[in-house]
Amino acid sequence: MISSTAGGTNTSMRRGKGLEELLIEAGLVTADQLESAIQVQKKSGKKLGDILVQQGAVDSQDMLMMRSIQLNVPIIDLTRHQVQPEAMRLISADIAKKYDAIPLDTIEDALVVVMADPEDIEAVAAFTAASGMKVEVTIAAIEDIRNAISQLYRSNAEIEEQISRIKAGPNRADEGSLSAAAVAQTPVVRTVDLLLSQGVKDRASDIHIEPQPTRLRIRYRIDGVLRDVMDLPLNTHPLILSRIKILADMNIAERRRPQDGQFSMTMDSGKEVDIRVATTDTTYGEMAVLRVLDKSLSLFALSDIGFMRDALERYLKMIHSPFGMIMICGPTGSGKTTTLYASINQLDRIGTKIMTIEDPVEYRFVDINQIQVNARAGLTFASGLRALMRLDPDIILVGETRDEETAGIATQAALTGHLMLTSIHANDSVGALFRLVHLGIEPFLICSALLGVVSQRMVRKVCPHCAVKTDIPLEQRVVYEQELGVKQAKFSMGRGCTFCNGTGYHGRMGVFEVLVMSERIGQMLLANAPAPEIRTQAIKEGMITMRRDGIVKVKDGITTMNEVFARLA
Repeated sequence: MISSTAGGTNTSMRRGKGLEELLIEAGLVTADQLESAIQVQKKSGKKLGDILVQQGAVDSQDMLMMRSIQLNVPIIDLTRHQVQPEAMRLISADIAKKYDAIPLDTIEDALVVVMADPEDIEAVAAFTAASGMKVEVTIAAIEDIRNAISQLYRSNAEIEEQISRIKAGPNRADEGSLSAAAVAQTPVVRTVDLLLSQGVKDRASDIHIEPQPTRLRIRYRIDGVLRDVMDLPLNTHPLILSRIKILADMNIAERRRPQDGQFSMTMDSGKEVDIRVATTDTTYGEMAVLRVLDKSLSLFALSDIGFMRDALERYLKMIHSPFGMIMICGPTGSGKTTTLYASINQLDRIGTKIMTIEDPVEYRFVDINQIQVNARAGLTFASGLRALMRLDPDIILVGETRDEETAGIATQAALTGHLMLTSIHANDSVGALFRLVHLGIEPFLICSALLGVVSQRMVRKVCPHCAVKTDIPLEQRVVYEQELGVKQAKFSMGRGCTFCNGTGYHGRMGVFEVLVMSERIGQMLLANAPAPEIRTQAIKEGMITMRRDGIVKVKDGITTMNEVFARLA
């Protein structure tokens, strides 16, 4: 390793052969390629290795190996090595970002640092001065280092600094006398910005701001699971809530009644996000939930959200029908809107007129006419759908069918030559049929109008960076073997790493069951057959249940039996 003592920047390197000689000996470059790169280096002053990679002469991983051999420093795979918190506390985010280097661990009196350029003496000196320890240098790909810095260096320290400024400043106002001018001071603005930017960086779908008896609790929902991320002093609560209300154009003086609002922000990274805000009063004060909609994320294609091949074929046949109703069902947070959006994104927008009515409009489409529900103006799903029918649509998306009137109009639309897509709250695909009956739709109309039902859940995906093969509990293995009829010794599971914040999971995927409304199932519904019998018939006709879909994804190493048990119990 390379070491530097705290007494100065004197760095001893145990060099072997030069980089040029190593590259030639390894057969990675030709003499002509090397000469060409050297000429570019003389003009640009860039590093020879970087030039060869940019020119495509050498693969970046091969160059990393050659640099490791040349400088006699070990390569660190940051997807496999866990960065230790005690090491990170010694080095600020500013230093790490400036030098493209991250502290990895402390070993006795030395700080192990992962660097993109181990020859950067200035960087070694900076880490030595900041930590007060001698530095042991390792090497990694610059992209991995930057990803790790982005993932690991959180905003907590800067938020604490801003909170101390709020306490010391003149804006310690009484909650009842807050004004826009009082909360617009820099510490409050910066604190809210940091909470939002950290949430976006952590891939949070929701940010929860919850007053407790002695603290202001901040939680992020990441991959469908809530995580505590920090506690703030309780006296910052009115200022932070008021700042959020100002951004969302809400009434900052109203604290007892629930409110809704939204705003857009551009993060430090350049990402544009929409934030939807909801507030309500609780026994400990007003809480807020901020839904994060990242505009930089492209909409998923149907083939990317988790449909198995057979299920996807059945569903594609439905959405390309000229008329009829398709329902997507599942609980809140099960990905129904994602599936609906992926569906209409795949349909013809030139030869057909597509219209939607949503609450709220989460993503905007080109060449699709989207309507936002506005209860204050009397625009509900039912009234909007009734008005929409007079505008000559071919395809209609209704965000949710939640009442008898909406269900009735949607059914009539499907019967009169329109393709209708909607979501409905039901536990499974067969349950959605009975939910329509409970909403007052006659079974014979359901049989005529309904093309089919998709029921879905979301399961977390095994982190690809730290996935390992391991044993699972006996009861889980028994369920797996009973469902698929095969035995398996080892199963994929994430052990926790830098990129998944130690959870072992990164991202989510849908599990689905697609029920096609066949003649036989229609007859059973008309005959008031119980749900289990209809479900058995649907399986005979080729429906793959959500449970089986999830276990197949376990077999493929996508998710775990823990997730299947938790989401599909």
